[in-house]
Amino acid sequence: MSITLLHTADWQLGKPFGSIEGDTAALLREERFEAVKRIAALAQDRKVDAVLVAGDVFDSATTPDQIIQRALESMKTYSGPWVLLPGNHDPAQSESPWTRLNRIGFPKNVIPAVNPEVITLVGGRLAVLPAPLTRKNEPDDVTQWMDTAETTPNVIRVGLAHGSICNKLPEGDATNQIADDRPVKANLDYLALGDWHGTKEIAPKIWYSGTPEPDRFPRNDPGNVLIVSIDKSGSAPKVEKIATGRYQWHRCEIAYGVGGDVDPISVIEAAIEDAVENPNETLLRLQISGTTDLAGRRRIEDSLNIWEARLRYLRRRLKELVDEPSADDLDAIDKSGFVRAAVDELKTMADDPTNQRQDIARTALRILYFEHIAAGN
Repeated sequence: MSITLLHTADWQLGKPFGSIEGDTAALLREERFEAVKRIAALAQDRKVDAVLVAGDVFDSATTPDQIIQRALESMKTYSGPWVLLPGNHDPAQSESPWTRLNRIGFPKNVIPAVNPEVITLVGGRLAVLPAPLTRKNEPDDVTQWMDTAETTPNVIRVGLAHGSICNKLPEGDATNQIADDRPVKANLDYLALGDWHGTKEIAPKIWYSGTPEPDRFPRNDPGNVLIVSIDKSGSAPKVEKIATGRYQWHRCEIAYGVGGDVDPISVIEAAIEDAVENPNETLLRLQISGTTDLAGRRRIEDSLNIWEARLRYLRRRLKELVDEPSADDLDAIDKSGFVRAAVDELKTMADDPTNQRQDIARTALRILYFEHIAAGN
C-alpha cells in the first residue's frame, strides 16, 4: 500500500511584515494562520498519512506563546501526524519556540522533530529522517547523518530538511547547504525541503514545497503545498502541486518615453489590469521608468492614487521615471516675475547632468507644478 504525504514549509507564523505600511500587514499576519487551517482541511480531506513541515514553522526564536497556541489551534482539523522541523528562523536552541511548545504542551499527533533521529510512522511503513537546525547558519551539512541512519527493510525513507541544495538554486545566499546527492547516499525515497519560498523541483526525489501563503514579490511560484505519493521503497514519488495561497504578490515593470502616439496612462493601466485578477487580494510592486513631462507625471500620480485605493497594497517605484518639464509645464507654474525666474533656474539645474542637485531640482519643479495646478483647480 502506498504512502501519501502533504509536504509544506516556511509558514513563518508571526511574521511582522514590517515593510508593508498600514493595516495590510495585520491582514497578512492573520492569513498565515488561515493558510494552516486550509492545509489541515486539505490533509484531512485527502486522508494523507502525515503532514511534513520542512522548517520555519515560526518566524523567529522569540515567537510568543500566543502564536504557538494559535498554530496548534489552526492544525486541529487534521488528526493525523504533523512532523514540525526547526528551520533557520526558528532553530532548536536552548530557548526557542520548541522549548516553549514543550512547556505549553501539544497533542500526541504533533511531533517536533528537534533531534536528528528516525521518526517511525504509519505502522512502521514510513521512516522520516529530520535534519533540524540548531542555529541560523549551520557550517556543516546537517543531513549527512541520514546516510547511516538505520531503518527496517523495505520501509519508505523520507528526508526532511531546511536549507540550500548545493549549486541548484538560481538566486539568493546559499546557506545551510545540503548535498545534491543526499537521496542517493541516504537511500531516500523523497527529500522534503524548506527555505526556498517558491515551489521547485530540484530532482525527481527532491522538492521545495514553498510557502503556502505568498509573502514576497519575487517570481518563484509561492502559495502551494505538495501531495506526495510513494508506492513502495525504491519507487519514484508522484508529486501533485496544490494552490493554497490567498493573497497574490505581483511585480510589474513598465518603461516608456515622451512623445509618440502611445498614451502612457493607457500603457500603465493595461499593464496593471493584465497583472491583477482580484485587486482586493493583490499586493503590487510597480516600477515605472522612462521620461515624462510634468502634466503626464501628474496624470500618472492620479492614476496610481486610484489604484492604491483599489488594491490591497501598492508599492510604487518611480525613481527611474525622469521628469522633463515642457514649456507648457513651466508656463503653468508662472509666466513671469520672481517665481518664473526661480523656475527657470531650477530647470537649468535639472537639465545639467553634472549638477549634484539635479534630482533636487527636478523634485522642486514637480512640487511647484503640482501645487500650482491644485491651487488653480
